[in-house]
Amino acid sequence: MATKPVSKKDMACNKPRATPSHPKKSHVVKACEAGTEKVIRFGEQGKKVGTVSGTAGKPKAGESARMKAKRASFKARHGKNIAKGKMSAAFWSDRVKWAIMAVMLNGMGMTAYVANTGFTGIYA
Repeated sequence: MATKPVSKKDMACNKPRATPSHPKKSHVVKACEAGTEKVIRFGEQGKKVGTVSGTAGKPKAGESARMKAKRASFKARHGKNIAKGKMSAAFWSDRVKWAIMAVMLNGMGMTAYVANTGFTGIYA
């Protein structure tokens, strides 16, 4: 089922959303900072959070050394770009796919993003 494209003016600022129908990128966000707006696509389509072949997700008690190394490697490799802030894809990838726990809901193909402040939304 194809989804209707969302225009930049209809998107909320700094609210990432999944893009399951996009051929290459898994998420999109309208980054807003200091009066500047920019649409940023990020994340590799098809990578699952918390799997060895995907992204590491939020650190978990008792996780494997391989997953810890994977997370550390991502942060070391992209540290400069993450530090650039909201206007970089690395910042959003770190926040959505690596730092915030993303829980796959039982076979529904939906992702719930949970931040330190609590539940922030479900995206199809």
